[in-house]
Amino acid sequence: MTEPAALPTAEAHDHSHADISGGWLRAAVFGAMDGLVTNTALVAGLGGGRAAAGTIVLSGVASLVAGAISMALGEYTSVKTQNEQLDLEVSKERRELERNPAGELAELAAMLRARGVEEDLAHRVAVQLSSDPETALRLHVVAELGLDPDDKPSPRLAAVSSLLTFSVGAVIPLLPYLFGLSLLWISLVAGGLGLFAAGALSSRFTPRPWWYAGIRQLLFGAVAAGVTYLIGLVIGVSVG
Repeated sequence: MTEPAALPTAEAHDHSHADISGGWLRAAVFGAMDGLVTNTALVAGLGGGRAAAGTIVLSGVASLVAGAISMALGEYTSVKTQNEQLDLEVSKERRELERNPAGELAELAAMLRARGVEEDLAHRVAVQLSSDPETALRLHVVAELGLDPDDKPSPRLAAVSSLLTFSVGAVIPLLPYLFGLSLLWISLVAGGLGLFAAGALSSRFTPRPWWYAGIRQLLFGAVAAGVTYLIGLVIGVSVG
């Protein structure tokens, strides 16, 4: 008589995930795209208005500095405000756990039942989890707010990421003028290549193919540059 085959054993495999909530990726992508679109469109508008090369360089550098500082301060303030709002909501939930522990226990059990846990088991699990107030607090906050109070994004990291990538993006369409090539079309090509490259690089963190992300950002920048070029052309003609 043959022995029954042994059941396969499950093994845990180490794996890692990208830092979704760290705050740097969104700020970096936003900064790079904003810098590229802003200065590519600015150069197009000034070029459409027949501005001198020196004016384009001065305006572009001023836009780079002002935009980078603005982006950094905006990112810091917005992320800091989001974190402070989360802290406030955590404080509210902590008070509720202290004032109405039975009601919060029932709420936690209901959350577990909504996720497919049987009623009796959900109650027992909720009781066990609620034995540690900090664990219960974290579970309530994550379930109700969708945010982890122990994994908040860094305002400083978001600010630095935004400042650096905006600066890099904004300088790309200015490079031809900075190197003495005072030709609008070369600057627009440089900006377009920068937009495509930035979009393609950002696809590494998404399921999108690199060419799709690159073309998408190129089209966004082309629309902005086209509109500002026409405005510069109209204003330049009317002023002249």
